[in-house]
Amino acid sequence: MNALEIREQDLKEMGSLIQSRVVLEVSTQVQSLLDSLDSTTLDIAVTGESGAGKSTFINALRGLHDGDPCAARTGVIETTASPTPYQHPHLPSVRLWDLPGIGTPCFQAETYLHQTGFERYDFFIIVASERFRESHVGLARAVKAMGKRFYFVRSKADQDLRASQRRRPTRFQEAQVLREMKEDCVRQLQKQGLDSPKVFLVSSFELHRFDFPLLQETLAEELEGHKRHVLLLSFPSVTAAAVQKKKNSLRKHIWKKALLASFVSALPGLPIHLNVPMLMNTLVTYRRNFGLDDASLGALALASSKPSCELKSQVCSTLGRDLSENAVHSILSQAALYGQMAAHLVKNKVPLLDNLVAGGISFVAAYYLLHTALDSFAQDAQRVLEKAYSFEDEAQGSLCYPPDPGFLFD
Repeated sequence: MNALEIREQDLKEMGSLIQSRVVLEVSTQVQSLLDSLDSTTLDIAVTGESGAGKSTFINALRGLHDGDPCAARTGVIETTASPTPYQHPHLPSVRLWDLPGIGTPCFQAETYLHQTGFERYDFFIIVASERFRESHVGLARAVKAMGKRFYFVRSKADQDLRASQRRRPTRFQEAQVLREMKEDCVRQLQKQGLDSPKVFLVSSFELHRFDFPLLQETLAEELEGHKRHVLLLSFPSVTAAAVQKKKNSLRKHIWKKALLASFVSALPGLPIHLNVPMLMNTLVTYRRNFGLDDASLGALALASSKPSCELKSQVCSTLGRDLSENAVHSILSQAALYGQMAAHLVKNKVPLLDNLVAGGISFVAAYYLLHTALDSFAQDAQRVLEKAYSFEDEAQGSLCYPPDPGFLFD
């Protein structure tokens, strides 16, 4: 072996070492960004008077029915003696806190907040099923004084509509009744000295109706950064607009997932398809985020009184129907073909970049896979929602609340 051959071998080994160090350093930083996103906590306090439907509302936000083994306890009497956290079934860093009722004679807002640990909550949702009273306003003022946000939820809107229709069947107009309900709530709160209160009419059993989409949108707008992302992922998507917001939020982080997956292929000596399990985990999470897993579809079928098989039939995408390693391999291989010719030219001219070029091809393939999957899952989710809820327009007639403009799909 002559001196020139020795220098070339040393140079190749040195290049490989540099590549490895760069890849490991950058991958550590990217993983740190993803860990920061995954570890972001969101603590939501839900409070109100006994019997207002706090626990049922919490269960609805978690995508559970009251009879689920993991559901918050419900009942006609106060079932919460101390702040009780309920983790989101798929996002452990999201906790909804069921706080003790505030309607007792000895209730004092400031004392109540300190006893329930107000500093841990990102915002408060104050629930009432009939009227907002002085205790609600006192709590809201105390929450505001401590620098926290609060929102009023008027629960059981569906029950009040049915009661109103029974009282005046010939003169009943749903839109008018809903408007009167909200105006009455706002008047009550303003009479108690609260300016510009935010009131949302909600039915925990029919989240897609009334003001829940508006509540979700308002909360997302007033949260920032990672907490906004976490909220969008954790709340049920009940309109097409909510599905799109969720997709857009996830899309912002695709490059991190794809880059991390591609680094596996850039490390010398490691097979290019070693990143498939990593990508599979991401895709499983995406599918669950859009409510396309069996458990979520089953819960939606129960809530909408639709057969589960009918909802599953609306999942038409390749990965929605067959999320397997074989399917992922196929899409990655297809995407990689586009970069192989360019990669061949680069490797011929700069042999030391072999592994980095391989990582670049892997990045493009992974990015294409995740981007395509997000679009497909979002389209599947929209079809599922339309199938789940479109029947109500025909079945309820005038009782159907005018849908969100984004709820009618192509």
